Amino acid sequence: MSTAEVAKGLVDLCRQRKNMEAINKYYSDGIVSVESTEGPAMPAEMKGIEAIKGKNKWFFDNNELISEEINGPFVGENQFAVEYKMDMTPKASGKKVHMEEMALYTVENGKIVREHFYYKTS
Repeated sequence: MSTAEVAKGLVDLCRQRKNMEAINKYYSDGIVSVESTEGPAMPAEMKGIEAIKGKNKWFFDNNELISEEINGPFVGENQFAVEYKMDMTPKASGKKVHMEEMALYTVENGKIVREHFYYKTS
């Protein structure tokens, strides 16, 4: 698959909230995932598809997603970016929060090998 095909497929599945299906279909077994900040429950960098599945499961188990807007993909030669905007309620606090992030994905041999998340801070 081309970078554009992987990008479109990932975004289509994420818009349907089929994140695990997207991971299974488009992620390399050796995926590296980088968050721009480290959290108490999660390191900034995780490696391997099972770790990424666990990260996604943790996110959806611990947050109630109220609304989500996904913009993109914005495709380059072997990378693409996706903008995510979410309103959610962390179950621990019960307080609604708005989050915006940009994800940069790197594709090799038709699979995503790296994802890096950047957060809007203003």
